[in-house]
Amino acid sequence: MESRIGVIGIIVENRREAAPRVNEILSRHADIIVSRMGVPYREKNLSVIALIVDGTTDALGALTGQLGALPGVKVKSALARRLSGADP
Repeated sequence: MESRIGVIGIIVENRREAAPRVNEILSRHADIIVSRMGVPYREKNLSVIALIVDGTTDALGALTGQLGALPGVKVKSALARRLSGADP
């Protein structure tokens, strides 16, 4: 199956309750996460997480589906076909 590269944006609206479950899911899918940046926004009691990912559509769908099923967690993704390494 073809690998895809993309960005996943995650907003965790209730950090104290949802963060442990979000981190558990991200740990289970660590093999497709290339990079992760998390920014806590304490004044609003939320966090914003940006992931760079590289995986099959099935693996990426599993990750976003599990995250999106959590109460208070919003997930959006943008995916592109993986380039073969050749210059455009």
